[in-house]
This record gives sequence, structure tokens and C-alpha cells, in this order.
Amino acid sequence: MEAKKRIWEIDFFRGIAIVLMIIFHLIVDLKDFYTYNIEYLSGFWYYEGKISAILFIIIAGISSTLGRNPVKRGITVFMCGMVITIITYLYNSSIYIRFGILHFLGTAMLLSPLFSKLNYILLSIISVCTLIVGNIFSKMTVESPYLFFIGLVNKNFSSMDYYPLLPWLSIFVLGIIIGKGVYRKGKRLLPFTLSKDPFSYLGKHSLVIYLLHQPVLLAMLYLLNSLGLL
Repeated sequence: MEAKKRIWEIDFFRGIAIVLMIIFHLIVDLKDFYTYNIEYLSGFWYYEGKISAILFIIIAGISSTLGRNPVKRGITVFMCGMVITIITYLYNSSIYIRFGILHFLGTAMLLSPLFSKLNYILLSIISVCTLIVGNIFSKMTVESPYLFFIGLVNKNFSSMDYYPLLPWLSIFVLGIIIGKGVYRKGKRLLPFTLSKDPFSYLGKHSLVIYLLHQPVLLAMLYLLNSLGLL
């Protein structure tokens, strides 16, 4: 879709998700690399990170209904996820990212043309069922080490970032429902437009920022630590 036809509020909320993600990863880095006593696996910071992920997933679902070539975009996002897999494997082969949010989003985008053809009732059923089944899967372990992408893991599974198709596909399908309903005419919902706001700018470049933000954060923290400011 051409830049002039972009729906600004989608970029705006994607930009908010980017900011929340960067803050969450800053907390993670301070805890894991500089031993700050901050809990991010539960409590406030855990939910802050999940809100960011949910925003990303819903917006990706909405965008997949707006004629932005979701299959091509899905391939790109999934391949970026594989690059992250390789990098994290070289960093730590025991907890590398096997199916993180980029893998999930890329796969969901590839599946989106199938979902977009369905009516609201079927989409709602799929959303609810994937949520229920995914929560059931999260309480199970299996022998196979190869079913992690659908939410079934064995007892030795570990990953620094993990967003399996089940239950997270339920959130993506919810985004498709919103896109087919609220944005069926391909026009913005809000009656006003913000001019050159920073959140929209971040939202337009979300994938690049996602790929670069962690090295930038680690470099900044290293510098601050070297200067005795951490």
C-alpha cells in the first residue's frame, strides 16, 4: 500500500508497541546482564511486555486485511526471525529463540489469506478454539521436540522468546476480525490525523527497529557501565 494511503492510527499504535517492547527489553538486559534486581517473568514488567506483544499481533492481523501483500510480508518477517534464531543460537545454544514473535507473526501472515476469506462467525470460533486449545497445550509436555511451533513442548524445551501458534493465533485472528469489520473500507477510524508524530514514525519502521534495538541497547548499557553510570 502506498504511503499516502497508510492508516495513520495503525502506525501510531504499532509505534506504541515498539516503545513498550524497547522498555521491556531494557529491563530484561538490566536484569540478565547487569544483575539489577528487577522481576520481568511476573508482575508489572511481565504484563507490560505482553501488552506490547498483543498490540503487535492484533495490528498484524488488522494489516493483513488491508491489501498489503501479507504473504510477501510474512516471508520477510519469518526470515528475519530465522536470522534471530541463528544469532541467539551462536550466543547460547541452550536457550536460543526457536519460535519467537517474529516466527509467529511471519507464519500468521502466511496463513492470513485463508482466514480473511472466512465470515465473522467462523473467525470467532477459530479465535476462541485456538485460545482454549493453546492453554491446554501449555499445561502439557510431549516426547517429540518438533511440535513447539504449535505450543507442544517436551520437558527439555527452552527459548528466550516463545510465541507458538496456539494460543497466540487467537489474537491474530481477532485482529483480522477487527480489520474486516472496522477497516473494511480501508480508511482510518479516528476523525483526525496527527502530523509527523514520533509513534507513527516508529510504527512505519517497526521491523528494522525490532532487529536493531537490542544491539543498540546492549551497546548503550555497556558504555554507561564503562563510565560507571550503571
